[in-house]
Amino acid sequence: MAGFSFGIPAIAQESAADLKDRIRLLEAELEQTKRALAKAEAEKSTANVEAQPDTDMAFNVAGGRLKVGGAVRVNYTAGTYPKDTGGGESSRAFPDGGNVGLDTARINLDYENGNVLGKFEYRFYDGYGGFGTGYHMLHTAWLGYNYANGSQVQVGVNRVPFGPGPYGVSQSFFFDQHYYVGLSDDMDLGVKYSWTTGDWKWDAGYYLQDEGSYKGGSKKADRYSYDVITDSVGNGYEEENQVNLRGIYSTKLAGIDSDLGFSVQYGEMRGKGVNVLGNPTRDGDMSAYSLHMVNKWNNFTLATQGTHYDYDVEQAGVANQGEILMGAFAFPTAVAREAFIPAVSLSYYLETPSIAWLNYVIPFVEYSSIMKDEAGFNDSELYTIGAAFGTAGGWYTYAEYATSNGNDFIGGDGGFNSRFGANPNPTRNHRFNINFGYYF
Repeated sequence: MAGFSFGIPAIAQESAADLKDRIRLLEAELEQTKRALAKAEAEKSTANVEAQPDTDMAFNVAGGRLKVGGAVRVNYTAGTYPKDTGGGESSRAFPDGGNVGLDTARINLDYENGNVLGKFEYRFYDGYGGFGTGYHMLHTAWLGYNYANGSQVQVGVNRVPFGPGPYGVSQSFFFDQHYYVGLSDDMDLGVKYSWTTGDWKWDAGYYLQDEGSYKGGSKKADRYSYDVITDSVGNGYEEENQVNLRGIYSTKLAGIDSDLGFSVQYGEMRGKGVNVLGNPTRDGDMSAYSLHMVNKWNNFTLATQGTHYDYDVEQAGVANQGEILMGAFAFPTAVAREAFIPAVSLSYYLETPSIAWLNYVIPFVEYSSIMKDEAGFNDSELYTIGAAFGTAGGWYTYAEYATSNGNDFIGGDGGFNSRFGANPNPTRNHRFNINFGYYF
């Protein structure tokens, strides 16, 4: 009782305004804690989140702390590839025993100074594009600010908010088919604001243009994420003035933790050069709508997504009216102008405390398809089964088998193709892949 009576005068001395300020501060701190826990849980359950181990390469810069890191990845590939053909990834001779080569080298910079933060990433790739010299490109470059209420703003080349997470539903090294039409892990130049209201997490973005093309042999497709591009003579389209909104509601359904979400995207397509009739290419636009859900029960994760997208453009830079030209990894490719994409991923997070060199394993099985609206176009399916291994000492490994009747990276037929577009020869190809990554 004495302790209780002692507390009353102290509280009484505070004004109502002071109490409101304290409550707002406590609520903001609680919201930040909730966001940090949610982020940690997402990183734990998503194999594609390439964890950055703590590094001793950190420096005091401009009053803050700059960490320097990176990764080197090596790939082993075997599958349906011609022995020696030109163009695309199949330009590399794949003997019966498979092929081993450098996949990626990258440099990462992470800056933090109080509420100010920034990220930078630049990547270097081997010569998959059929040009023999390799290519390199900017992946990420943004500055941001963390507000007291738990919200955050990012300005620069950042990840577009679309889909259930940074890599869509996928745990795989190959992602799902959303990625290959620019609707997953897409980096563009703009501003993104993220905040929470109750059980909702929100992201809104405005993107002035794509992230640009860098150094390689394709002029416009020397980039990491898939974007609409012009052809070698400048005909086609470029992305401009894109807006995005994503909302994800966290709840419990029958004892299962569920994130129910939607994503909306709309942008302008700026016409460049001329169309097939020789007239100036008219401007167009694009829209995409998606519903997605991530369910977690014990160590199981079931992620699903359904997306419809539509590029309202005319024929320019492509052979078929129902296609639009896109590109990434130094390789231009035709993509269906309008399609529905279903995608599903089932995975299991298995900790391995009895194995000293292995921290965890995430086995997974996935399916996705580009189901095209254009008459006469063949759908493009992708099946993947495999596992991701988080090992001690900064190592991260994918081992998987993929089969597809319409994916540029699964099998090879040489040269430019339209497997994401008309897909006139929907032959099922196969690929067994092991990707060894060392992160520092």
